[in-house]
Amino acid sequence: MKKIISMFVIIMMFTSWSYAEDLEEVYTDIAEYIYETVDEPVVGSVGGEWAVLGLSRSTYEVSDEYYDTYFQIVEEYVMQKEGLLHSKKYTEYSRLTVALTSIGKDPRDVAGCNLLTPLGDYDKTIWQGINGPIWALIALDSGNYDMPINDEAKIQATREMYVDRILTCQLDNGGFSLFGGTDFEASGNGHANSDITGMALQALANYQDREDVKQATNKALECLSEMQNDEGGFSSWGNDTSESCVQVLIGLCALGIDVADERFVKNENTILDKLMTFYQPNDGFLHVISGGGINLMASEQAFYGLVAYDRFKSGKNHLYDMSDVTQVEDRQDIIDVNEKSIKIISIKCLGKTFEDVEGKPYAEYVEALAQRDIIKGKSENLFDPDKTMTRAEFATVVVKALGLETVTIDIFEDVSDDSWYAGYVGAAYNNGIINGRSKTRFDPMGVISNEEAAVMVSKAANLTGLYESLAPVTIKDMLAQFIDYMKVSSWAKESVAFCYSEDILSQDMIEILPKANIKRYEVAMMIYHLLDKSNLLED
Repeated sequence: MKKIISMFVIIMMFTSWSYAEDLEEVYTDIAEYIYETVDEPVVGSVGGEWAVLGLSRSTYEVSDEYYDTYFQIVEEYVMQKEGLLHSKKYTEYSRLTVALTSIGKDPRDVAGCNLLTPLGDYDKTIWQGINGPIWALIALDSGNYDMPINDEAKIQATREMYVDRILTCQLDNGGFSLFGGTDFEASGNGHANSDITGMALQALANYQDREDVKQATNKALECLSEMQNDEGGFSSWGNDTSESCVQVLIGLCALGIDVADERFVKNENTILDKLMTFYQPNDGFLHVISGGGINLMASEQAFYGLVAYDRFKSGKNHLYDMSDVTQVEDRQDIIDVNEKSIKIISIKCLGKTFEDVEGKPYAEYVEALAQRDIIKGKSENLFDPDKTMTRAEFATVVVKALGLETVTIDIFEDVSDDSWYAGYVGAAYNNGIINGRSKTRFDPMGVISNEEAAVMVSKAANLTGLYESLAPVTIKDMLAQFIDYMKVSSWAKESVAFCYSEDILSQDMIEILPKANIKRYEVAMMIYHLLDKSNLLED
């Protein structure tokens, strides 16, 4: 009798669910559950990164303090581990990268450590089997990060190598298994797993321009369609699980395939229909229907699965495409800024020039700034235009250009009060022009890339009143004219587009070269155009 009643309840839950009508209510309910249950996320696969990912990619309102607290915990964890999160499981680095990117934090500098560097080691990344390359790709692509160079790796990885590895692990029936690419699977013990197959599709979604990837994707979709049961769900290790539904759901969304696609409707049931049989109103999600109760891991995965579907239906970037994430600014003691703090700098040394810039197309820009004592040469007669510029030098140039008052701040451990640049770094930081590499480290002698310079100049433009936010379509149209626009970091896209739109950067070139270190003459050109456009150049 108990079994009959249980089956009746399940059938009633299953047949009464209409995701078209009730998804918003469930979405909000599970968001509240996650936010309240994981009130202080930690580093971990449960109660950590997946909760942060779901909340940050959702429409649910979360306080800044929530993410700030999480980041502090991450920094402490990374420091405690001295940057070595795990000697074998490199998905630890990938999981943290995805979560940090989703909240606008840079995984390349967490307590002074670059969490992406381990992913440059091919052999160690694939040690876990197919999970390694899958999540390495998802992590790297989440922020469109360059493949990190790992000097200690026997084999330096590339994205193509990880894609090829995933394709090599595909089973004959088109699916993927947890043991894909290992001796265990090669001995015939591996069976297609819906969770892993769904995750493989998530990783391959960005590489559909490759014919071999496209073919592998189609085979995997056929396999999943055959694996889907009459209730619309999938089994993993002999049980129908909510997590299996979630991973396939996210894979379909990443590929732009709706759950109503005829290949994934069985007996008039979709993946979402089945997923909702695990839902407990005003609570979380079950791992399996019978036994075990509410499961936090299942709830976190169900939540970010619903977020992925909501983003798909709303026409937003898919769950792991975080080019729409704005980098979080992390400043303390920011002073009030008004137009009176900006001063026009007059000429102090008329006729000042340098031997190595005379006759160059950028000579007027260098000379204009040098004559106002905004920028200096490397010696009395030489400017050294092709050399790079340090972060301390850049802060100094911008502060001088805007006529800001210098101020020392007790924030960065690597900026001593008696250093020549301390006051300029303090002014640039307090006025929101430049951030530290971390909360306590500025890296004054570090060099600046082209995209970093664009971000800083756009922040300076905000002080002068020149800056205006750009619509996403405007940003895309502006950047798309350059052959390497996809290499621009998500957090820098709007700033780079702004600099081109205001002719602070020249549109005559065919490349942006966002990761290249900016040269001294290029800084002079950008600062000159900023001042000129802001009407801050006085003869």
